[in-house]
Amino acid sequence: MKLRYGCNPHQGQAAFAATDAVRVLAGAPSMINMLDALNAWQLVRELRDALDLPAAASFKHLSPAGAAAAVELGADLRRAYEVGERELSPLATAYVRARGADPKSSFGDFVGLSDPVDNATANYLKGVVSDGVIAPGFEQGALATLAAKKGGSFLVIEANADYAPPERETREVFGVALTQERNNRPVSVRDLADVVCGELTGEAKCDLMLALITLKYTQSNSVGYALGGQMIGIGAGQQSRVDCTRLAGAKADAWHLGRHPKVLGLAFRSGVRRQERINWRVRFIDDDMTPDESATFAAALGKPAAPLTARERSAWLAELDGVSLASDGFLPFRDNVDHAARHGVRFIAQPGGSARDAEVEQACQDHDIAMAHTGLRLFHH
Repeated sequence: MKLRYGCNPHQGQAAFAATDAVRVLAGAPSMINMLDALNAWQLVRELRDALDLPAAASFKHLSPAGAAAAVELGADLRRAYEVGERELSPLATAYVRARGADPKSSFGDFVGLSDPVDNATANYLKGVVSDGVIAPGFEQGALATLAAKKGGSFLVIEANADYAPPERETREVFGVALTQERNNRPVSVRDLADVVCGELTGEAKCDLMLALITLKYTQSNSVGYALGGQMIGIGAGQQSRVDCTRLAGAKADAWHLGRHPKVLGLAFRSGVRRQERINWRVRFIDDDMTPDESATFAAALGKPAAPLTARERSAWLAELDGVSLASDGFLPFRDNVDHAARHGVRFIAQPGGSARDAEVEQACQDHDIAMAHTGLRLFHH
């Protein structure tokens, strides 16, 4: 099948071989669209099997901006995610969580869904800025809703749930063919059996499995924070692991600040669109508006909003707790743990095997963090 182009428009028309794995039902994908779709489908399928819940992922440039399972939303998250009293199916709930983790990065995402798309999920997708969706099927009416999105250019891809990929995969780079065994090693709760300090709760085990599976399909190096059945911060593709930890931690903080009463209390004028409201909340949390943006923000509000003070930010972030952290490679130094502790991390899963494992374990004990060694590296490129 012909693709619109390769990674960039100037790279001309690309193609992928006919396969039983997927079927394009609407739209014309690019190469990056297909790479996002194939990674997203693998992620949500594995999450579905591991957690026995509908799962969703929000992909951008070959890494998930968010991933989640169908865990019911609390009142604060309903407000933060702009769904109010809207009735959500379990699958729609999973995607709302996945997209809400990092709405700035999820803008224009590719959606991965583990279950056939119902009408509630299709109607929600109809109202958000996305490039396409991959799922194992579409209920009656859902396909028509999605195929009409973006004037018919929204990508709708059906995954074959029965397709079994080959055991070996090959890619060609610079004329050189590289072949490896496909990473078909499933992540399970058994990977959390070697607890080297502290104790893992049942909820932490679910969040750690969610985080590990998410990182399995995230560009390495990568570190992820999870809480309550969803990723709340993903640091992907960094050369330094502590930079992954810092990046993911900053995103987790932004997610938590999105539930602050001042943020939830922002009163926008009638007519300000949903995506604009979300964007303004992100800028309000980031506190990096130019004078012109500040004036535009003030005009979008129905009443003035006092900024979040440094004291308010600090006090609110101190309440973030019970977070689980997973790493796709071993933690080489204790600085990763020291930094993670600033973002409410209480549980860690990482391969272990560093020459400084004892120092990393001591850091966990210093911060009252439980840690499991998985013995499983999950690099992905």
